[in-house]
Amino acid sequence: MTVYDRIKELAEKRKMTVSEVEIALGMGTNSLYAWKKKIPNGANLEKAADYFGVSVDYLLGRDETNPVDRAIDLAEIANKPKDFDWDSVLSLGGKPIPEEDKELIRRLFAHKLSD
Repeated sequence: MTVYDRIKELAEKRKMTVSEVEIALGMGTNSLYAWKKKIPNGANLEKAADYFGVSVDYLLGRDETNPVDRAIDLAEIANKPKDFDWDSVLSLGGKPIPEEDKELIRRLFAHKLSD
């Protein structure tokens, strides 16, 4: 299985297309498709791994452990700095969460960690 195949599989689990993943990662059209035949550079590989919450080794096929969905603590996310990359851990139907919804979540869960 190639890096591209693993990315495609992870995208499908999020009900996303590979093109949508490229957009979310800030990559050009067919950038991920090129990973069928070549190993991506380290920075892009790391970016994709972080986005899907998997290890670089998983994407490279060195670690066959299937990624496991983990519980997301909204209070923890809401209290992250404003520049935190929400798209790496949360989505809305497989799509990025709109900024206005992120702001609502921030307000709802702000500082709930100390309660």
